[in-house]
Amino acid sequence: MPASIASLDTPVALIDMPRMQRNIQRMQQRMDNVGVRLRPHIKTSKCLPVVQAQMEAGASGVTVSTLKEAQHCFAAGIQDIFYAVAIAPGKLPQALALRRNGCRLSLLTDSLAAAQAIIDFGQRHDERFEVWIEIDCDGHRSGLRVEDDALIEIARRLNEGGMQLCGVMTHAGSSYELDTPQALQALAEQERHLCVSAAQRIRAAGLACPQVSIGSTPTALSALNLEGVTEVRAGVYVFFDLVMHNIGVCRADELALSVLTTVIGHQRDKGWIITDAGWMAMSRDRGTQRQQRDFGYGQVCSEAGDWIEGALLSSANQEHGIITLSKGGDIDITERFPIGSRLRILPNHACATGAQFPDYRACDASGQVHTWSRLHGW
Repeated sequence: MPASIASLDTPVALIDMPRMQRNIQRMQQRMDNVGVRLRPHIKTSKCLPVVQAQMEAGASGVTVSTLKEAQHCFAAGIQDIFYAVAIAPGKLPQALALRRNGCRLSLLTDSLAAAQAIIDFGQRHDERFEVWIEIDCDGHRSGLRVEDDALIEIARRLNEGGMQLCGVMTHAGSSYELDTPQALQALAEQERHLCVSAAQRIRAAGLACPQVSIGSTPTALSALNLEGVTEVRAGVYVFFDLVMHNIGVCRADELALSVLTTVIGHQRDKGWIITDAGWMAMSRDRGTQRQQRDFGYGQVCSEAGDWIEGALLSSANQEHGIITLSKGGDIDITERFPIGSRLRILPNHACATGAQFPDYRACDASGQVHTWSRLHGW
């Protein structure tokens, strides 16, 4: 039965459903307008009601970061699933089981050794795995450079070994370090250009490379040109967070995830308000520390969700959060924030904060709260 926010124990992860729906529509409409398929990355929510809302809005297939997510989505009726982490050979039996059960699971590689492991396993089990090749578009993490000779060799080996090359993919993770429209647009074009160029190199070698997949929320929302791209994978847009707010791709009133917390004490001489949401609730992610505006462990809002300017969760122990006020002045913190009063805290990184909780409490437009379970593990 639906509950109310007032009835919830704390700390608890709250989803503002109207904000979430607007975020989903915003990204889907953008992709529809440019004629590119949206394959959302579900690692942010790991939550079927959220994924279903994305699919109902027009998303096509999903991107996952674990095979457990893939199993969860497939059990819910989603068949087109891209496991977008370079697969370890030991996970191939799990991938095979999913495909034998009817899941159209595609895999990722960025090395000759891993590609050969997929080929050898596929041949032993008479399975034609669908495989993507990861491209490094910004030196952020993993993938092959466009000019790397291994790019063509991997594509050739997959083809000759009886596997199916889906295409090339990339992720402009360094977009998280930017904060101007011009810089984001430039990186989005770099991401597009390099991934399309990789596909063109493979095609020029006489090999099929049908799809070009790119993805990061900042570049997806900033790209001026997606020519040659067939799909976009973005994830955090569904909730957004303070890192995205600092980057400049969302407003404060678009942040859909918060943590409801209760004031449990004060240190008046230090100006501290103590809450029951420490790093076990918020996570240790301090992503905004590297940005122009540091939000500590989170931005504090009223229980109703109104931003309290200058109020930050500035420090966190395991089960204790410490709120400080940069504009406290002569405010009596015990009167303004009495013990038992409740606040919301907006997280730095929605993916990391969501991962701290077994479920979400999703608040609809009428104020009713629904429990949505969240997937954990690998």
